[in-house]
Order: sequence, then C-alpha cells, then structure tokens
Amino acid sequence: MNTPLDVRRDGDVAVLTLNRPEALNALNAELLRQLCRALVDADADAGIGAIVLTGAGDRAFTAGMDLKEAAQRLDDFGPDAQPAATLDACRTPVIVAVNGLCVTGGMEIMMACDVVYASSTARFADTHVRLGLLPGWGISQRMSRQIGLQRAKELSLSGRFVDADRAVDIGLVNRVVEPADLMPTALELAHEIAGHQAEAVQGYKALIDEGYAMGLHEALVMEHGRSVAHIKSMSSHHLEASRVAVTTQNRAATAP
Repeated sequence: MNTPLDVRRDGDVAVLTLNRPEALNALNAELLRQLCRALVDADADAGIGAIVLTGAGDRAFTAGMDLKEAAQRLDDFGPDAQPAATLDACRTPVIVAVNGLCVTGGMEIMMACDVVYASSTARFADTHVRLGLLPGWGISQRMSRQIGLQRAKELSLSGRFVDADRAVDIGLVNRVVEPADLMPTALELAHEIAGHQAEAVQGYKALIDEGYAMGLHEALVMEHGRSVAHIKSMSSHHLEASRVAVTTQNRAATAP
C-alpha cells in the first residue's frame, strides 16, 4: 500500500513526494503530518544538505486541502500538521518542483519554500475567496511581499488561475522548464547547494530570511555582526582553505 508521502534519498539530497496522485495529491491530515515529520527529520540529518519537494504524477503538485476530510475531522489538522510553519523553521534549503496544479494550500506550501521550479504545464491559483475561506499558512503576507501588493490582490481576491509563463513573469516562481526536465533541474540545484559547507549555507539562509523581515538598516547591522562573529570562529587553516578555493574558482571562471 502506498503511503501519502514518499521519502527517498538521492545522495546528500532528501526527496519528498506528495503521494496521493489519485486525489491530485490533496492534503489530508496524515499526509501533512508525514510531510512535517519528514522535513524535521531531513533537517536534523547532517548528511542532508538540501531537500526537494514535489508531487507524484504529472497532473498536480497538490490541488490543496482535502476539504471533505477537513470538514469532517477539523481537529486532525493540529500543530503537527502545519507545513508552512515547519518549512519556516527548516534550516536546510528546500526546493519545490511544481508539476501541474498548485492550488491554495499548495501555493502556501510552495511560497514557504526557498526556491520554486515549475513545469511548463504548471498552473497556480489561490482559491480561498472562491471557497469563502481565509488563509492560515501565510499566503496573504508572503505573496504581497514577493510579487507586489496589487498583483497579490489581483490573484487572491479573484481566485484566478495563472499559467507557468505568467507565474515566472511576475516573480511567483524562479524558473520554468519542460516537464521531463523538472526533477533533474531541481536535483541539480539541490546537489549544488548540498555540496557547499552546511554551516555557511544554513547561516546564509537564516540571514536572508531574518533580514527580510527587518528594516534595511537593522538587517545590515545584523549581517555585519554575524559575519564578524563567523570569521572570528574560523581557524587560520579554514581561512586559508577558503582563500585557495576562491582563487581556484575564479581562475576556472575566467579561463578562456
């Protein structure tokens, strides 16, 4: 019997797949609980440097909440089934590979990830207003900050679908690729990130995330303080190794 979430490892990358394709990967309570546990486990694994999240099949990343189950068993969607909050707490970068539909709760999960790659067949919609609901996983705040206030209102107050080309044009996703290239492209980036020092990657991710919530001056002060503290914590051997690595990379980048 298939589990609602497929978890596998591709070297130093964890691959999490929403696995209810017969229901367009709709988010029921058990799937959300398994997703949150898998994210926490991957984040705690020193051998994992990046996480890729996607959906089974080619029709949907996820069509959003399983509303039938939610209506019958609302209490099941408790603190252990809150994926956006779990993603916010995740130190390890998460790349989401969106294949097909990405609707409402799916968009809330997507926007809590660090990088979004989409298939050219992907379609996006925030349908809270169509259902007479208000969001609770952050989309009302994240989307306006990401794509602008008026664009966010246009999408969320209408419930309209947008295709992949429009999504990349307005900055909703990072990149659009053909369906067959989606997972290879996401995994390529994940392995590139995972190949760097975990402490530096996690520290830099935290700088970006925490600074984004601050004013510019406050964020710059925070960055400087953490940079100085980090350099002071490094050994002379580490600093020399970093200098050699940068020199080698620069030579390779400028080679004819």
